[in-house]
Amino acid sequence: MRCVIARFPFDLTKGGVLESMKGVKPEPVTGESVIIGRRHYPAKQVGEVVTRQDRRDFSSGEVMRAMFRLGFTCRAALPEAAAPARVESPLQRASAMLGTPFHG
Repeated sequence: MRCVIARFPFDLTKGGVLESMKGVKPEPVTGESVIIGRRHYPAKQVGEVVTRQDRRDFSSGEVMRAMFRLGFTCRAALPEAAAPARVESPLQRASAMLGTPFHG
C-alpha cells in the first residue's frame, strides 16, 4: 500500500511492518498506539522504525492512518484522568458554611 508520511511516499505492506518491528521492544505507551502482534507500540515508535525517519518529522496521526489501512489495530490516546474531587467531612462543610476554617 502506498502512503505518505512526513511528505515522503512509502510502499508499506503488513508483512513488511511485522518484519520491521520484529525484536523491537515497545516503549511505554503514553498516547496513540498501534498493536502489532500482541504488543502495544507508541505510534511514533512504529513510524520511526518503519520509515527510518526522525519521529519529529511526522505526526502520530499519519502513522495511525497508514497502520489502520494495513489492518493493524490502532488505539487513540486515553483522555487525562480527572483529578479526584476533594471530599469534605460534614464538620468541614459546616465549618466552611459558617466562615470559620476547620483545621483537623
